[in-house]
Amino acid sequence: MSRYRGPRFKKIRRLGALPGLTNKSLRDESDQPRSGKKSQYRIRLEEKQKLRFHYGLTERQLIKYVRIARKSKGSTGQVLLQLLEMRLDNILFRLGMASTIPAARQLVNHRHILVNGRIVDIPSYRCKPRDIITSKDKQTSRALIQNSLESSPHKELPNHLTLHPSPYKGLVNQIIDTKWVGLKINELLVIEYYSRQT
Repeated sequence: MSRYRGPRFKKIRRLGALPGLTNKSLRDESDQPRSGKKSQYRIRLEEKQKLRFHYGLTERQLIKYVRIARKSKGSTGQVLLQLLEMRLDNILFRLGMASTIPAARQLVNHRHILVNGRIVDIPSYRCKPRDIITSKDKQTSRALIQNSLESSPHKELPNHLTLHPSPYKGLVNQIIDTKWVGLKINELLVIEYYSRQT
């Protein structure tokens, strides 16, 4: 199965807020995640699942990112978050060009997005500093992005991104700082989860 297509609120009730999965929020307090005694395995599993569902990854993709992060210099957890945050679908979501990460993935798959003037149709494309992200010149591409920018509340833009709304152009300034990750997660627990698996 390539991606999760089931009920999104079920995941939010179990794992907590996942802004990349849906822009809707739970209505009443009874839908908040249940507290109680949790085993160490369950805590690590929930952190891993939170990361996976927020970014819309399969288990195989997440394992691949963990392996790349282990081979890189620096803290494995921080490198993992940087790899995930620099994906094209996530950058479109952070810029506000898409309301959720699945919506951003659909924009990319349907060839509405250009990176440095070339069409990119791979949502996992890893953006680099000084990449310029724009919409195609087609009216439909611009309309989709304009609707998303107008409908979403104006949230604070991370330091590593710049948005020029009139031509719908985004610029990646630098590699993301981990304090700008929009998900409350303990990435070390995810690394521990996978270190115990192998």
